[in-house]
Amino acid sequence: MAAAAGFLLGFPVLRLRGDYLAIVTLGFGEIVRILLLNNTEITGGPNGISQIPKPTFFGLEFSRTAREGGWDTFSNFFGLKYDPSDRVIFLYLVALLLVVLSLFVINRLLRMPLGRAWEALREDEIACRSLGLSPRRIKLTAFTISAAFAGFSGTLFAARQGFVSPESFTFAESAFVLAIVVLGGMGSQFAVILAAILLVVSRELMRDFNEYSMLMLGGLMVLMMIWRPQGLLPMTRPQLKLKNGAAKGEQA
Repeated sequence: MAAAAGFLLGFPVLRLRGDYLAIVTLGFGEIVRILLLNNTEITGGPNGISQIPKPTFFGLEFSRTAREGGWDTFSNFFGLKYDPSDRVIFLYLVALLLVVLSLFVINRLLRMPLGRAWEALREDEIACRSLGLSPRRIKLTAFTISAAFAGFSGTLFAARQGFVSPESFTFAESAFVLAIVVLGGMGSQFAVILAAILLVVSRELMRDFNEYSMLMLGGLMVLMMIWRPQGLLPMTRPQLKLKNGAAKGEQA
């Protein structure tokens, strides 16, 4: 479903690039959120969707007693003492496994011709077109696959919370995710992970400042763009150097 939405979103923004593409994408996200917020029949509107089943370990629930129609609990099946923290540890391990799996899939995609086409389009769309590549098709593929990953993570979020509402995905959250990418550096997965850790920890530490927390984060981002606009760890590009013999040959 998320992949289909990303595919449909890609059509109106095919002619845009750079900052304009990011702005329009954020705008579409806000439009979709407001539509879902007003649709009380499907999404429940501001009340959202509640009582979403929690993730289980092959049918074993992380609760004191199994729900009606359930198989068994994790602690009872393995003869362990019930501990509420078991569910937290399990969800953390599931999230960690999904992150590793996502990184593996992304690395494989980047090594494929499709990944090379993404890099070419990011560097220079005109040169990409001159090589016989279709920017339209490349952008649609990028939108579709990235939306699939977003839907994948959203499913885990809903399962962990047991509740989901359009109010959980405000413009501030979209801008926060974009700030993570900008802070880390374009094209570097490790840098994005590092930036995500830094920004999430910083936001938690600034919660005591209430409404000033986002202002402080915004100020830090402005300073970061002035000091290091390419990000913390931008993607390294291979540098080719001519040898002395080749240089002398050209001079001759």
